[in-house]
Amino acid sequence: MTNFIFTQTKLKGLYLIAPKPKTDGRGYFERLYCIEEFKELGLQKPISNINRSFTKQKGTIRGLHFQYPPFQEIKIIICLKGSVYDVSVDIRKDSPTFLQWHGETLTEKSEKMIIVPKGFAHGFQTLEDNVDFMYFNTSPYSKENESGLNYNDPALNISWPLKTTEISDKDKNHRFISTDFKGIDL
Repeated sequence: MTNFIFTQTKLKGLYLIAPKPKTDGRGYFERLYCIEEFKELGLQKPISNINRSFTKQKGTIRGLHFQYPPFQEIKIIICLKGSVYDVSVDIRKDSPTFLQWHGETLTEKSEKMIIVPKGFAHGFQTLEDNVDFMYFNTSPYSKENESGLNYNDPALNISWPLKTTEISDKDKNHRFISTDFKGIDL
């Protein structure tokens, strides 16, 4: 029996994931990760770390983050409390959807997850106060290989749903995409 429903988005490799909880009189049990089922989506590397972020203020943006090879990562993400507008940007060199983005609202009630493949930048905006967010990553963090795209880059034209209230200096100061940005190799 499968534990998930996987739905392909318009960007190849970027999937929405709906866990299929098993319920009874006590409540429910659901699996958030299954190596065998996620292999079908191309997840060949094991999870190397699980991260959790808590964001106090509605309108806060975190991202758009990615890592260069050899530290590219696949992320499985879920909103545990509250709601976010989650954005993934295709930065795969020679991809037919290069620099296109997909936005999805994730909430604690919907329990949807997203698997973000290698070659994507990822970020989100909180849609309410006190958001709890979890990331499963396949590569360790590498300060030397980390990078990001500017959340407000006109070349991306991301339609963030709210006015930005908080953003880190690092995220706010990512450079805009220049004509020499060709993407990253997988």
